[in-house]
Amino acid sequence: MNTETTAAPVAKRVPAERTHHGDTVIDEYAWLAAKDDPETIAYLTAENAFTEQSTARLGTLRETLFNETKGRTKETDLSVPTRKNGYWYYTRTVEGEQYGIHCRRAAPDGETDPPMPDDGTPIPGEQILLDGNALAEGHDFFALGAFDISPDGRWLAYSTDFDGDERFTLRVKDLATDEVLGDEVPDTFYGSAWSADGSTLFYLTVDESWRPYRVWRHTVGTPADADEIIYQEEDERFWVGVELTRSEKFIVIEAHSKVTSEVRVIPAANPTGAPAVIAPRRQGVEYSIEHHGHRFLVLHNDGAEDFALAYTSADAPGDWVPMIEHTPGTRLEAVDAFANHIVVSLRTAGLTGIRVLPVGSTDSYDIDFPEPLYSVGLDSNPEYQTNTIRLHYASLITPDSIFDYDLVTRAMVLRKRKPVLGDFDPAGYEQHRDWALADDGTRVPISLVCRAGTPRDGSAPCVLYGYGSYEASMDPWFSIPRLSLLDRGVVFAVAHIRGGGEMGRRWYETGKMLSKKNTFTDFVAAARHLVKAGWTSSDRLVARGGSAGGLLMGAVANLAPDAFAGIVAQVPFVDPLNSILDPSLPLTVTEWEEWGNPLADAEVYGYMKSYSPYENIAPVDYPAILAVTSLNDTRVLYHEPAKWIARLRATAPQGSYLLKTEMGAGHGGPSGRYDSWKEEAFVAAWILDRFGLAS
Repeated sequence: MNTETTAAPVAKRVPAERTHHGDTVIDEYAWLAAKDDPETIAYLTAENAFTEQSTARLGTLRETLFNETKGRTKETDLSVPTRKNGYWYYTRTVEGEQYGIHCRRAAPDGETDPPMPDDGTPIPGEQILLDGNALAEGHDFFALGAFDISPDGRWLAYSTDFDGDERFTLRVKDLATDEVLGDEVPDTFYGSAWSADGSTLFYLTVDESWRPYRVWRHTVGTPADADEIIYQEEDERFWVGVELTRSEKFIVIEAHSKVTSEVRVIPAANPTGAPAVIAPRRQGVEYSIEHHGHRFLVLHNDGAEDFALAYTSADAPGDWVPMIEHTPGTRLEAVDAFANHIVVSLRTAGLTGIRVLPVGSTDSYDIDFPEPLYSVGLDSNPEYQTNTIRLHYASLITPDSIFDYDLVTRAMVLRKRKPVLGDFDPAGYEQHRDWALADDGTRVPISLVCRAGTPRDGSAPCVLYGYGSYEASMDPWFSIPRLSLLDRGVVFAVAHIRGGGEMGRRWYETGKMLSKKNTFTDFVAAARHLVKAGWTSSDRLVARGGSAGGLLMGAVANLAPDAFAGIVAQVPFVDPLNSILDPSLPLTVTEWEEWGNPLADAEVYGYMKSYSPYENIAPVDYPAILAVTSLNDTRVLYHEPAKWIARLRATAPQGSYLLKTEMGAGHGGPSGRYDSWKEEAFVAAWILDRFGLAS
């Protein structure tokens, strides 16, 4: 390996043989998977030094972009307080501090809009529950996994991660005394649930493949080695979650694979009870439950591709009685129960929506929203006995907004809109919905935002973002850092490609398994359409995506390198075949229902090999590529982009390839808000440089 920073690092080649289904492949960079090998760390360090040297001339621009984000952000701020059992709960941020401060204050009867200043003025009666800045002191990384207050408000269960590997240490704090108890449990996962009386805490741990598979029962005030396993999932395709229903009547244990689920419940008033199954798992049937009085609401896809809503008895679960029949094209995504209303989150025609079902009435209705492009969903709604729900709303030009919606009067009140300091005016920007035509005739939606009056003559630079996996929808969202690009004339576009969930379950099904290539060809079709429609030109277009969207970036680099001037791939899943062939790696077995099982199926093996970015690098002219990863990522391991960049350099050495590795972070990158702004400024400066806008 050449460690000179005057030239790109050259990774050594150590041939490693892989044979499956009669196909032998030599992977000369497999050695980079050895995280503890000093040579691996030396190589990553050399890549970081080369990237820093190669982008040093952008240092002033990076600082400018960081300061623009900082200058537009209200650094000392307060979230909209949420009422729960006699308290207002909220989070404060303080100028200069990386993390939020979680607080509460007593909520007098009848108080509906608490007078709480958001300028840092001391709030009378405030109790600091958890200060992320104090917890993070002395650490380069900090993340919370659980933050769960017992129903009586006495106990706080919280968990911390200081490495980015998503292994959390769980603790319990007595909010009456501010004492952290000796109840300490290492290596826990996200998710927890309290019993009704707060005496018992349920939590999760993972297996060697990072799969949450055990639910534990812990009695407050006792050592962790006395905890009991109350459920263990043996099928390696299934993950397990645990939560308390909004009604606080049931502990819910959900086991789910990519295509199948099974739910168990324990009465919250009887935490030592055995979990009872709502409906036994059936391959291909997904369902989730919500408690509502004498019944469980069941959201399911049994004979309902886009899901239907039913209910069953809470005392003796059995047959599912229909409530909302299946409507093709209207994807029901979640159900939330309140004492007098049922609220369904859905999507249709590529947009999210909210449907309200008053209890005892057939007069259901959908809430209307003013913009042609937007994203809406339920925000924090912990109280069951309420006629008001809280909504989160945003669009590409409307900052994140919190509304309270009266379910009886249907009045909507804006509680807070994320401040954007400076001269920001939504009227100075435009958002559009456009459609590309895929190779098979499918219309693919594209969401766009730009400065008002941006020319449509192909001269504007453009960033095209995509994801396209796991039925995840990239609904319109607002971004303060994005304004720095828009104000420099850049168009920002999102391709809502197959594999995502924007257009319903079929949209997802036709972008996975042996139809996965639709995801990539849809994105290329979107890129070609933007050029044809005059939004940009191919030499002014940068593609961006992360994680499974990073797989997309690698695939389209091979599929259509001429379509892009640059590609940003963040924590990219660019070596999918090697990873999915190894069941010992985190997530692999659970992923077989998303990608297929190349170990067992020769057709899947061949299909994945035909699109794997790492497997298909060729001696062609690639666009400039920036890959960003994290050493402690447990979802997409750092060695995937490291191997990818190494092979790109060896195979197509005329290209420009940079690798940046966060040496102390995980899948989400840097954890502090200022650090994340700096990371975004780094990427944005690299993008602007591709457009000749770095000066």
